[in-house]
Amino acid sequence: MTSRAGKPDTQADIELRELLDDDNSTGFVMVAGAGSGKTTSIVKALDHLRKTRGAHLRQRAQKVACITYTEVAVDEIWGDVGNDPLFHVSTIHSFLWAALKPFQADIALWVDRRIDQRIADTEAKIAAFTNRTHEKTRLQAAADVELYRDQKQKIKSVKNFNYSVGSNYPKGVLGHDDVIRLSTELIQSQPLIAKVVGQKFPFIFVDESQDTAPDVVSALKAICAALGSKFCLGFIGDPMQKIYTSGAGVIAPLAGWKSIEKPENFRCSSSVLKVINNIRAGGDRLEQKGGKTQLVNDERVPVVGTAKLLVVPKDDRAGRLAAVRDWLAKEHDDPLWLSDAPEADVKVLVIAHRMAASRLGFGALYEAYHDKTSESLKDGFDEGTHWSLLPFLRLLMPLVIAQASGDQFEVMSLLRRHAPSLQRDHARANALPAILKQLDSKVKALAETCAKDSTVSAFEALSHLKHAKMFRLDDRLSSAMAEYDVAKPVTDSGDSAAIQKLLHMPMSELWGYRTYIKEQSPFETHQGVKGAEFARVITIIDDEEGQHNQFSYSKLFGIAPPSDTDKANAKNGKETTYERTRRLLYVCCSRAGQDLAIVFVADDPAGAHEAIANLGLIPPDDVHNLA
Repeated sequence: MTSRAGKPDTQADIELRELLDDDNSTGFVMVAGAGSGKTTSIVKALDHLRKTRGAHLRQRAQKVACITYTEVAVDEIWGDVGNDPLFHVSTIHSFLWAALKPFQADIALWVDRRIDQRIADTEAKIAAFTNRTHEKTRLQAAADVELYRDQKQKIKSVKNFNYSVGSNYPKGVLGHDDVIRLSTELIQSQPLIAKVVGQKFPFIFVDESQDTAPDVVSALKAICAALGSKFCLGFIGDPMQKIYTSGAGVIAPLAGWKSIEKPENFRCSSSVLKVINNIRAGGDRLEQKGGKTQLVNDERVPVVGTAKLLVVPKDDRAGRLAAVRDWLAKEHDDPLWLSDAPEADVKVLVIAHRMAASRLGFGALYEAYHDKTSESLKDGFDEGTHWSLLPFLRLLMPLVIAQASGDQFEVMSLLRRHAPSLQRDHARANALPAILKQLDSKVKALAETCAKDSTVSAFEALSHLKHAKMFRLDDRLSSAMAEYDVAKPVTDSGDSAAIQKLLHMPMSELWGYRTYIKEQSPFETHQGVKGAEFARVITIIDDEEGQHNQFSYSKLFGIAPPSDTDKANAKNGKETTYERTRRLLYVCCSRAGQDLAIVFVADDPAGAHEAIANLGLIPPDDVHNLA
């Protein structure tokens, strides 16, 4: 167990420990603001259960489940509890599959019903087609029905279903969506399954509960209904940090549950804490207290820090960001604002990946993969896992870096891993010294032509890899290269066109992309930064560059009027643009441990400056117009 379990208690920790000691307790909801030490409270609670109930639970082969949102969080909590098998720490998908996997007969029936539903839905769609419906669409729908009927026959021979990324029913594979759907349906419709799951996991903690799907929340509550005081369910999260539309947000406690607030903040300087409290005041009004401290002459004193809101025009976004960083460095006499080195701990938060792409020099590559392309292509690009990009990320660029630094051990390691000419079957039939000599020459040429500022096209770089037998290219990439025409610009859109655009890209764009994917740049998106913290944060809020209507800082700041939809949603008790934008701003600003700069890109800088200065979000003296 790490030092988290031994940290001083907050009032929330005491209340939670008392609740866990009460055999009549069935559940709780803990609201823990940003920087409150939520993970510490979870670890302390798990440690308490180990000490007080561990022996009893082990005798009965029972476990304490802790469900969290990401694999990173899983590893963090799992490490904190010392990898103790008493605990089952996992993401929601992994937990639900572990709980439901034993019910193979029920899963098979569910899959059969799922296919029936797909057939019914598709047949209803066919019946609704008009004479103007494209013939290709009609034929595809009819083919889908036949495919589903074929799947229905093939699943009869599946002995066991397993869980993977994507579904393949005839092979007994369920995907992410399947696991959520089948688990929540079976738990809520069959009390016996709910009881068995609750008996195996008599304590279940749900971290980041605000982002948990409502169906999952309902399913877990159904276990409470089935077992009563023999089961304890806890939701730990912060509705103000709900940034996914699919999340439940506020968790309504069941009868007899305890509501616990954890208002402490141990992360933010006092200046930043005032700002996030002002942001939060328009939401749930939880006022956070405390703030970051430091040891000075054996005494704990608050870290004051800074918080500024800077208004800039939208004419030259990259130039304005540079000017902002220069202004901050001079204003605070802190040159680290200008540094991108990791030790400077500066993070620039942008609304979308597109904004980071344009600033890092791979805007054209981003557009190629994101504009009018499939979701799988977009996701593969954002995650750095798409097959078309792997030759660059796995070999070409690491090889250039290793060669430039004189790291011959890494060069050989990369070649042994990827070069077909060094694989056992090929090497036996050829003289190895000659192969190595040839590869050495090819690597040197690659390093010279494909450096970070290179204008050499991706097609030329891939051709070098292919002809030098350094990398076995995906067949789809080889086919695209066969269609490449250097003199013909690509004007089409779609996935195939994106690959052709890639082949025309200069290597400099791919280097900018790699910098971002490897998190070696100061940029991160607003949504992607949740859970992280940095000493210095620049939050850029730019409604125009965001290219969506989910958020509007102009509306939040009173610069733009509410739309008719905003008014209707507010009247009907539905989520509004204001609420979504307020939460996102809270998440971004609460990442700052010491200094915060909010940069608002405005059509009318003077008018925006006046409106924001009178808003009360930040003291007027800390709102500056840098136009």
